[in-house]
Amino acid sequence: MRVVSTASPADRDAFSRGIAELERLGYRVRVGATMRPEGYFAGSLLRRKAELESALQDPDASAVICARGGYGTATLLDQLRLPRRLRPKLLVGYSDVTMLQAYLWTQYRWTSLHGPMVAAGWNHGAGHASGYDLNSFLDASGGKRKSWTIALDGEALTHGEDSGVLLGGCITLIETTLGTPWEFDTRGAILFLEDRGVKPYQLDRMLLHLMQAGKFRGVRGIVLGDFPDCETPAESTVSVHDVCRRILTPLRVPIVFGAPIGHTTRPLLTLPMGVRARLRAAGEGRLEILEPAVRAE
Repeated sequence: MRVVSTASPADRDAFSRGIAELERLGYRVRVGATMRPEGYFAGSLLRRKAELESALQDPDASAVICARGGYGTATLLDQLRLPRRLRPKLLVGYSDVTMLQAYLWTQYRWTSLHGPMVAAGWNHGAGHASGYDLNSFLDASGGKRKSWTIALDGEALTHGEDSGVLLGGCITLIETTLGTPWEFDTRGAILFLEDRGVKPYQLDRMLLHLMQAGKFRGVRGIVLGDFPDCETPAESTVSVHDVCRRILTPLRVPIVFGAPIGHTTRPLLTLPMGVRARLRAAGEGRLEILEPAVRAE
């Protein structure tokens, strides 16, 4: 697998621990040449672009895993020069990487994994706080199982079940794709949304924007993250949970709130994006993945 830095620079120690964890699990990891950070970017636009283009076209790499999120992936998208036909490989990441996952889905119909990054998940180890969930990653990346179930460990806001293509990511970035060529068509989708560090009114504004942009029209179900660092301000009584319930439950689709996806302090679940799934919103919620994200060789 190839490691790329599309956004902000990674902490050196966290990066080293993440690489060690991947190698411990038996993965052969290739890291690009060291970049010189530029402000809040991991490297210059040209260096980041060249590294990403090389990794996506590397015939010896079956997966591309991102070092971390932060900010900067969007600056690459309209600069990428890739062949019209591109052999699929798994892209793994979350947070700012949502932009690249949306790009690869809309332009190439590549499935990808919304899962741990080298310095944001792998570095903390399997089953640990701010680490990753090993079973969901192996199920999603191995290509050996035609279907599997992910326990969402959340709370059903609206009960029921339905199926559709699993799409989503960090809600701040999903909102940012609106009006771009890599905006998701969410009709018929099981949509997952997560983030961290947003105030309830900011989440309210993003959900309302997505609603008014038609992104909830035709959605079959919704999985919401646990939104860490989004506490109710002292001067208010409204929580992010309240906001999600008020805006989303009138859609009358299955909804699960509080899953450890993306930004979470719990072991991070890996969700395969772009595959068919069935959401069962009852109790703590379950997501049944109905087809593999990769095909075993």
